[in-house]
Amino acid sequence: MLKGALREGPIWAVGTMSGTSLDGVDAAMVLTDGAQIFAFGETAYRAYSDEERAVLRAAMGRWENLGEASTVVESAHAELLGGIPGAAVVGFHGQTTAHDPAGRGTCQIGDGRFLAHVLDLPVVWDFRSADVELGGQGAPLAPFFHHAALRFVGETSPTAVLNLGGVGNISYINPAIEVPSDPGACLAFDTGPANAPLNDLMRARRGAGFDGDGALAAEGDADGAVLDRLAAHGYFAKMPPKSLDRDDFAWLGEAVAGLSDADAAATLTAASAASVVLGLDHLPKRPSRLLVTGGGRLNPVMMEMIRAGSGLEAAPVEEVGLDGDMLEAQAFAYLAVRVARGWPTSSPGTTGVAAAVGGGIVSWPEDALALVRRRSLG
Repeated sequence: MLKGALREGPIWAVGTMSGTSLDGVDAAMVLTDGAQIFAFGETAYRAYSDEERAVLRAAMGRWENLGEASTVVESAHAELLGGIPGAAVVGFHGQTTAHDPAGRGTCQIGDGRFLAHVLDLPVVWDFRSADVELGGQGAPLAPFFHHAALRFVGETSPTAVLNLGGVGNISYINPAIEVPSDPGACLAFDTGPANAPLNDLMRARRGAGFDGDGALAAEGDADGAVLDRLAAHGYFAKMPPKSLDRDDFAWLGEAVAGLSDADAAATLTAASAASVVLGLDHLPKRPSRLLVTGGGRLNPVMMEMIRAGSGLEAAPVEEVGLDGDMLEAQAFAYLAVRVARGWPTSSPGTTGVAAAVGGGIVSWPEDALALVRRRSLG
């Protein structure tokens, strides 16, 4: 691969995502020139084993001594990406273990240089650090991709894309504005806890990774006092852009400790929905509907709570022809091409950074050889 080959025209990029739910790694191909999306391609998924997930869970909230967790992340990504041919560049998000943009910064584990060597491909990684160093939140990073994806499917009016992953985030997109970094094109922020507290509860009490179909929550009643405490939290009054760490609302787990399994699940599901509803007050204009991506879109109880609380239609992104399981992986494929071409990946409206900035490091296979040699020498 010649370095100049990444500089012009549409190319196939493969992006990956390992989210805070710690279920596994998504990978997806996108044909893009970094501005437009021309096609979506192959997708793949590699679940973490129970042992790998335990290592990663132990790394959450930590900034140091992350070697074992990094190895898990790198190995899983290398295994998955090795089976997806045809990409000219890889967008490697890594795994977020800690996020404190106003303090220590952000921590994503997994070294893109290692993947560049193993895959013999250029790898774009460390997408968030430059944004944080310039005063941004470093998250969310998908809004520019959401902008391109909505233009790809023909949306022309302002639309909200809600991602219900471990943490929730929302992108308010005006696809009529051609350039995503221009004022008014994108506004984004983290809404609050989404699936993480509920998944943690299910794992602790039922040995399950999530509440399938919202079945347990449907059997219970939400605790009003917990929801009142949530609504009073200062985060929801804070103006965006703003972002969260996975464990910023860890107190919710303690707050439902005395409730039955069903009531606890109902309360945490309602808390996620309430966070979204509170976040809608910060949008420039109330959208006509919410296009929902992430695992939460598959929870009918959570989706109905959002509909009831907001008065808006909440529809899976599949209704407009997008893939809600792979949207974040596709985002990092798209962003990788933007980084390779020196274009912004975030702006004041998406992360609060002072000016539009391109994050990410591009590592080439030949540049990664020294790292691999050092590792082999111990």
